[in-house]
Amino acid sequence: MAESVGSPTPAIDFADLVGTLGDAVVVSDASGAIVVWNAAATRIFGHSAAEALGRSLDLITPERHRRRHWDGYFETMRTGVTKYGADVLRVPAVHKDGHALSIAFTVGMLHGPDGTVAGISAVIRDDTRRWTEERDLRRRLAEFESRAPSPGAVETA
Repeated sequence: MAESVGSPTPAIDFADLVGTLGDAVVVSDASGAIVVWNAAATRIFGHSAAEALGRSLDLITPERHRRRHWDGYFETMRTGVTKYGADVLRVPAVHKDGHALSIAFTVGMLHGPDGTVAGISAVIRDDTRRWTEERDLRRRLAEFESRAPSPGAVETA
């Protein structure tokens, strides 16, 4: 439950709140169908809410990662526990036009009134630029190290 400072607490329109966030908010039900898709999700992934709602998370999951994704997803639905807690996860994703994305996100378990697991919420950020810059930096570093003389190497003339 959210905590607030001061009283009285103003009424908050949570749909408006989710709609105005700069990060994507994607909520999926226990079967993995998308039930919430905000404007930032459209900006990041390219699919409109009308295109995404009711569809499987396969919409944004690269094909080569789907089996692992679904194995983990359904284990989480079965146990009601995510092994990631509040950790930031970084995984590949796919844009509507097919180009690869790198996303960073946190997840939260959603429960129904009876306490059963109802789904998962994810707050997602496009991390592609950072991932690309780090990859390029690693490549440049490896190239530099391959050209540098080995420690203790003796030069011969």
